[in-house]
Amino acid sequence: MAASSDTTTKVAENGLRYKSKAPGSPFVSSGAFSSSTMSCFLCGKHRLRSQLKSRRLLGKVQTVCAPSCKELANT
Repeated sequence: MAASSDTTTKVAENGLRYKSKAPGSPFVSSGAFSSSTMSCFLCGKHRLRSQLKSRRLLGKVQTVCAPSCKELANT
């Protein structure tokens, strides 16, 4: 994430809270729900939903890279 020149965002003196912070998320979707991103449970990288699949891990259904994290990293 690139540093911005926003001077209104400052950390409070105790270092724990922002006095003001720009709204929004760095993971902005550009329209329909299907074009948003999610993180892979295994590798942690954010991918488009079309690049993920659901898989049962640790007793819950999690989203993971499809076909695998290794194959998507090579593309």
